[in-house]
Amino acid sequence: SPFYRRNHDVTKTWRGKTEQLLRVNDHDFSMRPAFGGPAIPVGVDVQVESLDSISEVDMDFTMTLYLRHYWKDERLSFPSTTNKSMTFDGRLVKKIWVPDVFFVHSKRSFIHDTTTENIMLRVFPDGHVLYSMRITVTAMCNMDFSHFPLDSQTCSLELESYAYTDEDLMLYWKNGNESLKTDEKISLSQFLIQKFHTTSRLAFYSSTGWYNRLYINFTLRRHIFFFLLQTYFPATLMVMLSWVSFWIDHRAVPARVSLGITTVLTMSTIITGVNASMPRVSYIKAVDIYLWVSFVFVFLSVLEYAAVNYLTTVQEWKERKLRDKLPCTCGIPHSKTMMLDGNCSEFDANSLTGYTRNQMVPEEEKQEKIVVHLAMSNESNSSRKRGLKGHVGLRIIQNTHAIDKYSRLVFPGTYIFFNLIYWSVFS
Repeated sequence: SPFYRRNHDVTKTWRGKTEQLLRVNDHDFSMRPAFGGPAIPVGVDVQVESLDSISEVDMDFTMTLYLRHYWKDERLSFPSTTNKSMTFDGRLVKKIWVPDVFFVHSKRSFIHDTTTENIMLRVFPDGHVLYSMRITVTAMCNMDFSHFPLDSQTCSLELESYAYTDEDLMLYWKNGNESLKTDEKISLSQFLIQKFHTTSRLAFYSSTGWYNRLYINFTLRRHIFFFLLQTYFPATLMVMLSWVSFWIDHRAVPARVSLGITTVLTMSTIITGVNASMPRVSYIKAVDIYLWVSFVFVFLSVLEYAAVNYLTTVQEWKERKLRDKLPCTCGIPHSKTMMLDGNCSEFDANSLTGYTRNQMVPEEEKQEKIVVHLAMSNESNSSRKRGLKGHVGLRIIQNTHAIDKYSRLVFPGTYIFFNLIYWSVFS
């Protein structure tokens, strides 16, 4: 009947096993096809199913792919009236010759075995063979992090025969660049896949000779947005937060010191967090430059307040020394000198108790004398400052607020200039 012809079972027709159909027992498959003759050509094509992960710490990548080999073995030819191929699973592979391709520089790899081994063998009547398997492989990738996280990485998966040199087995890409197919849904969380392409060359081993080696090359560009949110933006905010100290009164020691120390510790935490997820390379990365320059800016803001506080202390000490040299004669009629701030010490106030009420100067006259002496003091100070116009350093010592005023402009201006250079170089 038509149904019977459409579902014709070849094994019943041949009245034997599959091994007998392919004459597996009639040949020695421990040797390659055309053993002792010219090199057997083995074509390869690959379909990449997924890029599972990229590890910066281990400097490797994990890829799942369909690896297919094409060659001709006349020992597997069989008579057929329809010229159609026959398909087998992994159970026949153990009884025939297959190419001994391995992954160079691989760390771990396995053939998927659920629910059975993911292996297919398709044999054509003239002896042509298609051998396909589904493999997950983790291979080494030498990465350059000098531009991290504004970097691109090029990795390659390398295929090569383990036993057969180029005199015995000629491994080649079956259709050139078309031999490499990728799933359109391939994506990575941190990378943009820019390009997949194939190359091939000869590899030499001093003890065994020359081998054909095939390369699956792919270029990845890192997404920067994640690092902008997690690293660059917080670091910039910490630097800007340290500038708030310049607008706080220099006498508010707890406020300015705690603000500076907090920003320094936060920058240290950010730097530690970034380096924890990176390999311990011996060169400077782009992110290191940004974070350490930001750290220096935060640290300098702390030193700036230390300078302000120190110079203020020195200035007050000089004023106190000058004040001790001048007698305090507040309220005494023959007084012609006063302290710079118009106040009397407790000792001077007590020394006035020996005077009678008539000898005391009225309150109105006392206030006038204070105003006059303060005005004289201000005039002398202003004339002194005019004499020091050409000496900026001395002016800063005279008025420690000037350091904060200059810092409000110098720190932001320098940091903006650094950002312009940084992003123009590394973008």
